[in-house]
Amino acid sequence: MPQLDRLPGTPEFRIKLPKGGGEARGYLLKEFGGNGTHKFLLLKGSSVAAEAWPGLGDHARRTRAVLRADGGLADAPAGPDTSAGPGAPSHWTAVRDIACNSSSAAAALVYGYDASGPESWRTAEGHPLADYLSTGWRPPRKAWLVRGSNVSGHNLVRRLWLEEGLVSLAGAHLPPLEEAEPTKSTLRRFVEEGYEGAASYHQKRGLVDELHAFLTQMRVNDTVAAIADGRLYAGRITGEAVRTASPGGLSDFRRSVAWSPHGHPYEELPEEVQQKLSVQHDVVDLTGVLEALDALTGFAGSAGFVEGSEAVADGGTDGESTAVRPVQRELTLPDVTGELAADLLVHDRAWLEEIRELLLDERQLVLYGPPGTGKTYLAMKLAEYFGGGPEQVKIVQFHPSYAYEDFFEGFRPVEDPETREVAFRLTAGPLRELADLASREGNRHVPHFLVIDEINRANLAKVFGELYFLLEYRTKSVRLTYSGDDFALPPSLFVIGTMNTADRSIALVDAAMRRRFAFVELSPRTEPTAGLLARWLAREGKDPEPARLLDALNSLIGDADFAIGPSYLMKPGVYRDGGLARTWRTKILPLLEEHHYGEGLDVPARYGLDALRERLP
Repeated sequence: MPQLDRLPGTPEFRIKLPKGGGEARGYLLKEFGGNGTHKFLLLKGSSVAAEAWPGLGDHARRTRAVLRADGGLADAPAGPDTSAGPGAPSHWTAVRDIACNSSSAAAALVYGYDASGPESWRTAEGHPLADYLSTGWRPPRKAWLVRGSNVSGHNLVRRLWLEEGLVSLAGAHLPPLEEAEPTKSTLRRFVEEGYEGAASYHQKRGLVDELHAFLTQMRVNDTVAAIADGRLYAGRITGEAVRTASPGGLSDFRRSVAWSPHGHPYEELPEEVQQKLSVQHDVVDLTGVLEALDALTGFAGSAGFVEGSEAVADGGTDGESTAVRPVQRELTLPDVTGELAADLLVHDRAWLEEIRELLLDERQLVLYGPPGTGKTYLAMKLAEYFGGGPEQVKIVQFHPSYAYEDFFEGFRPVEDPETREVAFRLTAGPLRELADLASREGNRHVPHFLVIDEINRANLAKVFGELYFLLEYRTKSVRLTYSGDDFALPPSLFVIGTMNTADRSIALVDAAMRRRFAFVELSPRTEPTAGLLARWLAREGKDPEPARLLDALNSLIGDADFAIGPSYLMKPGVYRDGGLARTWRTKILPLLEEHHYGEGLDVPARYGLDALRERLP
């Protein structure tokens, strides 16, 4: 076996298997594997899970089988706390050193399921292997936010960065750094040494992340942004990171920046930019909104800013830039047309225009009313029209057992199609799936709609969780419960809910829900539902009597929440022989029996077809 040399400066790494399954040990090798990352040596005596879980790749399965066949992995005694069957080993033992193509391949071999090697392998102190790797591939251009408006009480953006053309990080307590692009492990040693006793564990970990981004992730030609005095300033990084002595150590680490000459009011920024700016770190990766930042700054790729920046004031008003900039694509909804109103049989076109304005202003609304008023049908039709097609629409229905894990994300049982084994995996729900789709590059100005049918039948506080906050504050982000991601609802995501007031009174909806949704009533007594059946019958060329009967029925029902909507009488079966009487007897009268339960009322005598026909003129 050829000599395998350890990668200099890296320690031994470990993985502890659950349920007393033992420990695996290994280290990085100087040699690179086929995927361009360092190989990993799994050391003799390491424990390996005997069970292969769903999701394990074919290559890893074959590797484990070969090692078992040639004796590289031998049975180990079952531990006292194991789920394996009687006599079956809970884990295997490596009887020799095993060279793996990468740290991830070694982790999959040990765990029995695919896993990230840089995150799974840890030092004895618990630090991930990723901290010992040099910077890998990254996009040609990235964007960054660096906060400098309050550095120990000083506004460096206004007093230093914009005037001298730079961006900086503090580093007063750090010893000299010899490496130009230090790894996280190197930075951690320096931070631990320099800030011992001067910062908490979490503060030191945050400082390591910020220094790593500033010194090794940022590149010349990246976009950088800063906030000061309620304005966003953006520029282009023009130089490598350098260290220099500064007063109080407030700006020791510096990069030169060509700043755009004018800031942009924070409240006028695109919503997706405001969302990213709300992440509470001193250095934030803004690459996801790079296109929007380019539109603000006039940045034109590696060539720099748009020509003409010297003549910013020429012909400008109050110092605003006149440089040619890319046209910002704004989020909007299609205008209401006469064809849409005619298709939906909406008598008052202004009602549809108001719905459009409510969606643009509030982003979420609820259509509420008694059964049969076409709430779900109208919600789907409006979503497809304003969203540009069904591919931008997702529909869910709430029920009493619906939970946050169903709606947004949670650990769900997943079955492996080959082994039929089941394991829990973090799985996205319909809202997370739609939000991720709407957040993709190129989709941020395309409306996406989530239709929630029977929205009031679930425990809304339980289902929405921290998302309640995001419904109201679309420009902010929150840390998610399960994944730990910083998440914001995309501006292009709209929500339309439906609420049956006969199932649960609208009065029971809590104040938080009322504040976050616009509520639009669909009632047989008001437009656009009033007269809908008559218009449909006229369009279909049918006898108008059912519309008159429905109006007479609703005039007798005292509770508006139990009025009967027209959709019960807009189905083909109603107009076959005996269909109207059958629908009245099996669909409408049972609803009214429930409404008058315990009152001793003869419902057929009061609301039957014969009784209503006698009331017609």
